[in-house]
Amino acid sequence: MDLPDRLIARTALITGAGNGLGRAFALALDARGVRTILAGRRREPLEETRALLSGSRVATVDVADPASVAALAKELADEDISILVNNAGVPGPVKPLLEIEPEEWDDVFAVNVRGMYLVCRAFLPPMVARGAGDVINLASVSGKRPLANRTPYTASKMAVIGLTNTLGAEVGPSGVRVNSLSPGPVRGPRMERNFRLEAELTGGTAEDAERAFTSRAALGRMLEESEVADALVAMLSMTGLHCADIDLSAGMVGR
Repeated sequence: MDLPDRLIARTALITGAGNGLGRAFALALDARGVRTILAGRRREPLEETRALLSGSRVATVDVADPASVAALAKELADEDISILVNNAGVPGPVKPLLEIEPEEWDDVFAVNVRGMYLVCRAFLPPMVARGAGDVINLASVSGKRPLANRTPYTASKMAVIGLTNTLGAEVGPSGVRVNSLSPGPVRGPRMERNFRLEAELTGGTAEDAERAFTSRAALGRMLEESEVADALVAMLSMTGLHCADIDLSAGMVGR
């Protein structure tokens, strides 16, 4: 793929960049000439991601903690960040709503929604002042269709889509674009964990849980991290995309 002109030499802040989709996003942006700042709670996986890139910066943060996010903004005050990828998130419990404790619910929303709000509040003002910038928030197909035994996660991802639409309406007139990306099941440790817990809950096997989940997708398969990363790059290259949620679910929403 040719280097999109609007990506070369820009700087992106990626939360949750130590592994999974965060790492895939960093690799895809780095390959297209974007300088990346890798943020997350633990430095070790961030350093592992940085070792795979041509040049980046690492910073630790707990996105759910206002003081930690404020400290990150102060630490990165010298950076001209024009791409913000709000990827940090937690999967939450796998069990029926009536068995979920309030603390479990709050833990999911603290990271998946409150964390996104805090990071946007900290890093959007310079973009608004410049009149340009891109924000991509990671939502999920789970926020758009039922997913039994995952209520806190699905509710949090629906909230992300609402946050994206409203924030986009607020900052769009300044020239800052805000969109969300909703992947379906992505192959990797997180989905393996979810399938294992679902199997424990239903008395089946992890393989049964995976087959049941992927059967909902028209393509009948899971996504690869690289596919989701390519979608993020494409979104950043679409200059008219704003207040939009992009479904990348292998046809799960369509069914």
